[in-house]
Amino acid sequence: MRILHHGAVNGVTGSCHQLYMNDYNSVLIDCGLFQGTEAAANNNNNNNSKDQLAIEFNVRTIKALIITHCHIDHVGRIPYLLAAGYTGPIYATEATAALLPLVIEDALKVGVTRDTKLIQVCLSLLDKQIIAVPYHKWCTIDVLQTPKEDISPDDIYYQRQKIRFCPAGHILGSAYVEIELSTDKPIRRHRIVFSGDLGASYSPLLSSPRAPYRADTLIIESTYGDKRHEHRNQRSQKLQTVIEHAVSDNGVVLIPAFSIGRTQELLYEIEQFIHTAPDNSLWKNIEIIVDSPMAANFTRKYRDFKTLWEKEALGKLKQGRHPLDFDQLYTIDSHQDHLAVIKYLAKRDKPAIVIAASGMCSGGRIVNYLEKFLPDAKADVIFVGYQAKGSPGRAIQQYGPAGGYVELNGKRITINAGIHTISGYSAHADQLDLINFVKHIRNKPQEIRIVHGDERAKAVLAEKLGQLMPESRILLQDD
Repeated sequence: MRILHHGAVNGVTGSCHQLYMNDYNSVLIDCGLFQGTEAAANNNNNNNSKDQLAIEFNVRTIKALIITHCHIDHVGRIPYLLAAGYTGPIYATEATAALLPLVIEDALKVGVTRDTKLIQVCLSLLDKQIIAVPYHKWCTIDVLQTPKEDISPDDIYYQRQKIRFCPAGHILGSAYVEIELSTDKPIRRHRIVFSGDLGASYSPLLSSPRAPYRADTLIIESTYGDKRHEHRNQRSQKLQTVIEHAVSDNGVVLIPAFSIGRTQELLYEIEQFIHTAPDNSLWKNIEIIVDSPMAANFTRKYRDFKTLWEKEALGKLKQGRHPLDFDQLYTIDSHQDHLAVIKYLAKRDKPAIVIAASGMCSGGRIVNYLEKFLPDAKADVIFVGYQAKGSPGRAIQQYGPAGGYVELNGKRITINAGIHTISGYSAHADQLDLINFVKHIRNKPQEIRIVHGDERAKAVLAEKLGQLMPESRILLQDD
């Protein structure tokens, strides 16, 4: 057994890990896109702006692609994998299987082509290859069996492969993956766990991740391996306070948010603010605008899969409330309507909250809002998620409070708007969540590989885990 890491080792994007059972068979766990400076660094290393998209590993050995969740940094290179000749199965949870075509279609339109025929060809291939698997159900990957006539008996390993998805609590459909490998004689089993992206310990719209009973080898993310998030009650109170202060001058509040997960969680919180506010409160009149067709589609999927929600959210539905579909919520669809809303908000003297993608301000409709409203001192921007190095969002965070500027659409935009960051809304587990995940594994891993984090985050988490489990081998992956 060996594991090759094709991304998300020196940063937090481009997740792609290849597990070899022997020299002939492998499975791929995620196939994501690089973003921010990680994309630029990868381009520089390859001397070609397109090389970050290239599939440079051997596709012929890949017998299955396993998807942990459908964020673009975990699935964005799937079209290139298909173009490189991969025709095998793509395993995902039922919710991820429902979301994935929407994500891939949008990624192709934004970053590759507007050719509808080409997009449809890719989506058709995806539809044929994807296999939806329920949570907690062991699934046998028969195609991994090595034909005995092809190699000598001494080289036959791991003919019976099993995988299982368990809730990761990151976004709808997200999972960590258990892969059980077994040999022929004598029967020995080795269980490998890929964490994917783990979520925070509690979210009303998602099941909290529970540690596996056993992991012989653990590959774990470390996005916030050196940080602690604010408690849910604190982050909620802070969000309410920041918004109330921000709209006191009738300004516009901009919240860059990923279409999957973050947007739905924000809507859930805002609906609570509206529901509990007095009748004469500003919350009863403020307009909540979700300017993203993708976010609207994903919100519908969240409602379709409400059986995955936690008890608190299900309880609101029983009360007749609709935390993801309430009266003051407006969804913008067409690009023409998007431009019209920007003009409308610029002229009026009434508060509004705009939630739009992308979450790191590297593209999407939020960029047009920022270009228009960042110079406005009455406007406010609230960051509720991780901003990768080199992303416009990180630049706004760094230079905004000092009255700096940011480059958007090739223009230098002065930042006069208020800039706020609320870390508690991150969809990623913090240091304590990551440590608790490992701590609650009953049969502890002999080896832990730390990926998906910057150097400091990985090093700090490694130190903490080393103190927790001194007998385990802990590796900081860097290639």
